Amino acid sequence: MYYYQHHIGDYRRDTGHLTLLEHGIYRQLLDLYYITEKPIDTNSIRLICVRNTDEQEAYARVLADFFIEQDGVYLHKRCEFEIERFKDKSEKAKQSINTRWNKNKDLRSDTNVLRTNNEGNTNQLTKEPINLSTKVKKEKEKKEPKARYAIPDFVPQDAWDGFVQMRRTGKGVFTERAAALILTQLKAMHSHGQDIAAVLDQSTAHGWKGVFPLKQQNGVRQNGKFNASAANNQRLNELIAIELESAMAQGTLDSGVA
Repeated sequence: MYYYQHHIGDYRRDTGHLTLLEHGIYRQLLDLYYITEKPIDTNSIRLICVRNTDEQEAYARVLADFFIEQDGVYLHKRCEFEIERFKDKSEKAKQSINTRWNKNKDLRSDTNVLRTNNEGNTNQLTKEPINLSTKVKKEKEKKEPKARYAIPDFVPQDAWDGFVQMRRTGKGVFTERAAALILTQLKAMHSHGQDIAAVLDQSTAHGWKGVFPLKQQNGVRQNGKFNASAANNQRLNELIAIELESAMAQGTLDSGVA
């Protein structure tokens, strides 16, 4: 035992009558008692270096005042109490350490099992390398299912694909319903002489979600049909809107759904 509490108040109350020499001998005996965890015996006088007559007499007075002789040794009540308490704490601490050690031991066993499983998984991954590009491609195909609608002949495929790709950029969604509405509008524009490829490219270039007739200039022919003036654009928009509403009401949207 290499540490003990020194209660100054208790010590000064019990040792107020001691000389400086007796104080020194008493403290030496206390330290020896605690460090050896044994009572004072006949060998102690040599261990604390008692030499001359004055020291021997002081040593005898300290033993008589603070120790109890029993079976050839000298016991100290406070020392015995502190040593027993220290041993009790040490035993409890030892039991606690053993308990934690056993838990950690079980944990290490579980860790070994987990490591074995992980090593097996790692080996499996090593044996069967993953083609990341193929995986990304498959995931993309899942996210973007093939369209179920057929594209009319008057709609150029490349212009349509570019428009659809623009609509789906970022978090954009292009549903079959939206495609049906767009195709119906394109059909109406086509019937009024609009260049469908140019209409789609116009929306794609501007990032428009919808399709709109091309602006016409006076005396300009398009697809062999003559457009009187730019003012006809407003009338054309009105006609397209009417045809779209009619198709929606009759349930004849030109989606060409397969």
